[in-house]
Amino acid sequence: MLITYKNTTMPTRILIIDDEQSFVRSLMFALEETDIEATCAYSGEDGLAMVARDRPDIVLLDLRLPGIGGMEVLEALTRDHPGLSVVMISAHGDTRAAVQAAKAGAADYLTKPFALDELLHLISNTTERIRLRSELDYHRDRAASASGLVGESDTMGQLWQTIQRVAASSAGRILLQGESGTGKAVVARAIHSSSLRTAEAFVEINCAALPEQLIEAELFGAEKGAYTGAHQTRIGLVALADGGTLFLDEVGELPLLLQAKLLHFLEDGSYRPVGSNRSRTANARVIAATNRPLETEVREGRFREDLFFRLNVIELLIPPLRERGNDISLMLEQFAEIQAREERCQVIHYALETLETLRHYAWPGNVRELKNLVERMKKTERQIVMEALAQTVGHKGKAAEFLGLSRHAFKRRLQRLGLE
Repeated sequence: MLITYKNTTMPTRILIIDDEQSFVRSLMFALEETDIEATCAYSGEDGLAMVARDRPDIVLLDLRLPGIGGMEVLEALTRDHPGLSVVMISAHGDTRAAVQAAKAGAADYLTKPFALDELLHLISNTTERIRLRSELDYHRDRAASASGLVGESDTMGQLWQTIQRVAASSAGRILLQGESGTGKAVVARAIHSSSLRTAEAFVEINCAALPEQLIEAELFGAEKGAYTGAHQTRIGLVALADGGTLFLDEVGELPLLLQAKLLHFLEDGSYRPVGSNRSRTANARVIAATNRPLETEVREGRFREDLFFRLNVIELLIPPLRERGNDISLMLEQFAEIQAREERCQVIHYALETLETLRHYAWPGNVRELKNLVERMKKTERQIVMEALAQTVGHKGKAAEFLGLSRHAFKRRLQRLGLE
């Protein structure tokens, strides 16, 4: 079996912890014919040390061991190596204890004697779960890094914990509030990708980006000939999001008439395409986002109160960048790395004075403004160097002199920018 970590495929690594040496030797001999790398330990103490040193993917752990027992080893592994897949091995008659071990954190259990095919099937299933979890973590981290929804501040730590709890809940209506540019769309995607709906569609619509007369058809679909220009049946985003997640960005921009139709859908999952006389249903988790305080919009009559309460089953407030402390420095580095990969050049670095200035800036545009700043820094430096070369007809020495740099410093800059 093979596990894919990010973009690398590696054999599944298994550690067998069992004191029956003849059983372990025969098992390892059988596994030699497979794509599995197996190592062994004959005591709990040695097993714990090997896990810390070798970081296996799966541990086959015997329930009865001399010295530290199997349950104690399991407790130590689940405490010190969260996410490690532990399969308990029990003798005939210990099934109840093995089930208790599974409840305590073991991924599965086997009862001796077992056939090799049974073990390989279990390892295959466990390997697939590890692969899916690894891919999910990778794409979640990649999306978070690319958007700024990362950080070491207490504020971001609390937000991530909330995202995980909300994603795992059965809540079907979630409201994200926060200033423009704080990353509400990324939070919505993180909730979707961390939920049981992750295999289904994530469908996004910006309610402020479409003309009023088209939003209803975009959301709920339309029959052929329902309005001028409707030359064929249109499938709406609600139908596409069935089973998955529908993200309504800038929901405060919806016109009042459409707010009433959205409310009807949220109440019982039914909707009617434009021009149709037949209702349809969809089961979608709805995440709405706004940078307007909807309570104020309700008081001033621009947003329906009943729709606000229906959307606001769970509310997440996304913190502005100015409240995230040293996360600003971390994101500057990450965005610089992303930009360098896109530009195929070396990463730019910031002077301490620059970092200090940027940390104390208010960032009214939040993460979006910070990301745009890094992009402009890259492009501005490249543009200045290229203009200097153009002014000197490609003469590097004269271009360096024009910029007030030594020849060696200018050459290093060309290399860093991928212009050498």
